[in-house]
Amino acid sequence: MNHRSTIAAGLIALLEDAAAAAPLPRVRALHLPRPETLDTRRGEFCALELEDGTLGLAFVLLGDTWAQLGARQVHAGLAGADTLQLARGYAHDNALERTLGMAAINASSRCVFDRIGYVAPASADSIGELDPRAGDHVGMVGLFGPLLGRCTAAGARVTVIELREDLVGEHDGYRVTLDASELAACNKVLCTSSVLLNGTADSILGHCSRATHLAMIGPGAGCLPDPLFGHGVTLFGGSWITDARAVVEALRAGESWSAHARKYAIRRDEYPGLASLAAAAGVALPTDRP
Repeated sequence: MNHRSTIAAGLIALLEDAAAAAPLPRVRALHLPRPETLDTRRGEFCALELEDGTLGLAFVLLGDTWAQLGARQVHAGLAGADTLQLARGYAHDNALERTLGMAAINASSRCVFDRIGYVAPASADSIGELDPRAGDHVGMVGLFGPLLGRCTAAGARVTVIELREDLVGEHDGYRVTLDASELAACNKVLCTSSVLLNGTADSILGHCSRATHLAMIGPGAGCLPDPLFGHGVTLFGGSWITDARAVVEALRAGESWSAHARKYAIRRDEYPGLASLAAAAGVALPTDRP
């Protein structure tokens, strides 16, 4: 188990509290993208479906995760599985367990939100409401193409943190580095939600103490935001599924499911916390975690 991830521990603890108040639905099925879509945006995510129809998304293109998820024994062992137990696998180092754990955490989080009547607010834009301006030093964890032009046009300095060595160096209006510690010099940071899956979230966020605006966004951003807000994130945004059945059908058909979801953004200064939301809905959680 990865004992270093306090974010993983926090997410699992919150879901354990929620499950103690009311058991989570068990797993119904895992829906994978079709093999011919894997080189496109239509093939990046799987959907874990719970018995109440709730879906949780997870990125499947890290290493050979997609192939492992497609193995017969994995599918056979998921129907009827304990969702909370599956979610606990997110704290492990094994990529397969972590991916299934992320999907289970995202599905469980949406289930919990639905139970207490919380609907995530709509996103104002596609770049985490970063509002780049002259004088800003913007850090990007992952290369967000649409943001680059807006930042440089506004006169902001841009440093991109990447894992790919072939991208390192000075580019037109921005610089790419492998050194995440350079985020310490940035006053605004946009972070891909893939850090939640690849095990780097705690480390990356630990370098962002100077950032007054720290947005984490991406389709895989579907978990309860409380632990992330506790680690400095100021905006958490992902895809709020509006028609779960249509998403499943789109995945099966190899089609885009984006029309069946909307972009959302939960802002730290507007979010009261899971315990307060649950209490307002008449649900008492066993503990009140930060």
